[in-house]
Amino acid sequence: MRAPRELTLGALAELLGARLIGDGSRPVRGVGALTEAAPDEITFLANPRYRKDLEATRAAGVILAEPVEGLQAAQLVVADPYGAYARVMQRLFETARGAGGVSPDARVDPSARVGEGADIGPFVTVGPETVIGERATFHPGVHVGAGCTIGHDVTLHANVVVREGCRLGDRVTVHAGSVVGADGFGYATHGGVHHKIPHVGSVVVEDDVELGANVTIDRAVLGETVIGTGTKIDNLVQVGHNVRTGRGCLIVSQVGVSGSTVLGDYVVLGGQAGVAGHVRVGNQVRVGAKGGVTKDVADGQTVSGFPAAPHREQLKAQAAAARLPELRERLGRLERRVRELSGERP
Repeated sequence: MRAPRELTLGALAELLGARLIGDGSRPVRGVGALTEAAPDEITFLANPRYRKDLEATRAAGVILAEPVEGLQAAQLVVADPYGAYARVMQRLFETARGAGGVSPDARVDPSARVGEGADIGPFVTVGPETVIGERATFHPGVHVGAGCTIGHDVTLHANVVVREGCRLGDRVTVHAGSVVGADGFGYATHGGVHHKIPHVGSVVVEDDVELGANVTIDRAVLGETVIGTGTKIDNLVQVGHNVRTGRGCLIVSQVGVSGSTVLGDYVVLGGQAGVAGHVRVGNQVRVGAKGGVTKDVADGQTVSGFPAAPHREQLKAQAAAARLPELRERLGRLERRVRELSGERP
C-alpha cells in the first residue's frame, strides 16, 4: 500500500471547495471508515443509514452533505461527499513519480521516441518507431510493440503487453497482466479445418481510460477496436475484435463483449454479463449481472437475465417461476376434480 502524504483539513477543504466547520490546522495522514478512522484520518458520510455512527467517530474530519450540530470532528460540507472523498483519496495517496529516465535493464529500440520525464523501468521492451508521451511510467516487464503511440501521463503496470500498432491516449492506466492488441478470435472453417483470419487492424484506447488486471482488448480484423474516453474496465474482462465503446462506460469483472458490437455512451455492464456479436447497445443502457444481451437494446433501458429483457419483466418472470410448484399442484387438483365431475375413471 502507498504511504499517504500529510495534509491539513484546511488544505483538503480548499481542494474540495468545501465549507469547513472546525480546526483547519489539524493534520490528516490517512483515511478510514466512520467507526474505524483514527484521530489523524478523515472519513465521509454519504449514506444516511450510517448517520448514527457519526457520534462514535474519532476521525479528524468528516466529509458530509449537511452540517451536524454538536459533532466533535471537523466537518467538510460538500454537495457530493462520496465524490469528494474520492478526490481526497487521490490527493493523499498520489503516486510519487520517479526521477524519470530509461533503466539500463530496459530495451528501447533506437528508433523509438521517449517523451520528457518518462520513467521506463527494468526489463521493459519497446519496439521500433513507437512514440511514448511525456511522464509515461512503464513498470517492470512491460512490452510495447512496434509502431505504437502512447500518450502523456500513461501508466502501464507490470507485465502489460501493448501489441504493435496500438494507440493509447493521455492519462490511461493499464493494470498488471493486461493485453491490448492480441489477435481476435476469427476463423473460417473450410473442409473441416479452421483457417485463421489475420487480424491486421489495431486498438485505440482513448483518454482517461482505466483497464483492470488481466483485461484483454483484441485488435480489429480491419480498422480499429475502440475503447471510448473515460471508460473504466474491471479485472478479467474480454473485449472482442472491432468492438467500439462510447464515452464513460463501466464494465465490471468477467464481462465478455463479442466482436463488432457497439456500446453507446455511459453503458454499464454488470459482473459476468455477456454481449453477443454485432449487437448495438444504446446510450446509458444498464445490463444486470450475468445478463445475456442477444439483440439490440434501445437507449436508456435497464435489462437483465438471459436472454436479456427489461428488468421489471424479468422480476415478474422470476416471481412466477418461484410459484410453479404450487401452481402445478393446484392444476393437478383441478384436473382430478374435472375428471370426477365428468365421470371419468382416474
